[in-house]
Amino acid sequence: MHVVVAMSGGVDSYVAAALLAREGHGVTGVFLRNGVAAGPRATSGKQGCCSVDDAHDAARVADLLGVPFYALDFAAEFDGIIADFAAEYARGRTPNPCVACNRDLKFGRLMSFASAVGADAVATGNYARIEDHAGRRALRVPRDRRKDQTYVLFPLEQAVLARTLFPLGELEKGDVRDVARAAGLPVHAKPESMEICFVPGGDYRTIVRERAPHALRPGPIVAADSGAVLGRHGGIGSVTIGQRKGLGIVAREPLYVTAIDVASNTVVVGRRAALLRRVVDVDGWNAVAAPPPRSPVRGRAKIRRNHPPQPAEIVPLDGAGTRFTVSFDEPVAAPAPGQALVLYDDDGRVLGGGWITSSESRTQSGTRRGQAERRSAPRAPRA
Repeated sequence: MHVVVAMSGGVDSYVAAALLAREGHGVTGVFLRNGVAAGPRATSGKQGCCSVDDAHDAARVADLLGVPFYALDFAAEFDGIIADFAAEYARGRTPNPCVACNRDLKFGRLMSFASAVGADAVATGNYARIEDHAGRRALRVPRDRRKDQTYVLFPLEQAVLARTLFPLGELEKGDVRDVARAAGLPVHAKPESMEICFVPGGDYRTIVRERAPHALRPGPIVAADSGAVLGRHGGIGSVTIGQRKGLGIVAREPLYVTAIDVASNTVVVGRRAALLRRVVDVDGWNAVAAPPPRSPVRGRAKIRRNHPPQPAEIVPLDGAGTRFTVSFDEPVAAPAPGQALVLYDDDGRVLGGGWITSSESRTQSGTRRGQAERRSAPRAPRA
């Protein structure tokens, strides 16, 4: 099998390439240039993936493995992701650019490149598993649950999953470094990248300032309970739902951003309890291990990448299978519009996911389906 491997700069993608080559597959290494220079923003001493140094590392590893290597210029496409990132903050939403990058570049344009060179599949160093389930291709959490990346892979459609490989799905992170060390890869001890690749300094407001300066217009910070003005914010593009630090206000107890009113340029803050929500609306649903449900279905949903999946019921809002209400058994903190909600079955398969549009703090008895319906809703299928 001829496999194109996305070599993004970290040890994970290099080991993915090494494992496939060792298994006898024809491997072609590809590095995706995003056109972003580290520049003065890289104040933390480390960058995200796809830097110039990462490109050099990828070329060196490909040479050691004896596989062809290409560096593809995706700067124009990546610029669109950065523009959308800033625009989302200007709308008072919290974007997830890694999801967009996976959908549009890693498994979008890269899949097209694989077809152009006659490759059978695309592989990455993501920690996830793909398996056949009930006549569909299913994403499943990896063996190393601490490294689970299925949340940011939920937009992948069936045709893409059919041509995708995740060689690290059955490995622990320590195993991956051991493979790199045994293979003589010089990057076996390379530290992990935890930053957004185009915000190497860690301050996303720099991007907002460059791309959407109107989103950094100061405005009032008001108390959720009294409406009293507590201070001034530096622009709605500089805050996110659930934020506590950096607000510049003094209070007797911790206060969090509970709402962002774009029309009035107002940030609302309240106690932690005000962040709790039981009901979350989502749009743009992508069905993965199961078709879009036509009736209430039980599962476990997560609202952020590092959020443990919580028991919930999903209820369709339209006949197209794209809009849903998700009612959690217990309140979840700070579901933010612009982030993804991903639904899993009890065995860790991704049933589907969509984008959070709004949330409410209704009690269970006040949700759109009563408690009796919740108990009788079918559970997500097991293997």
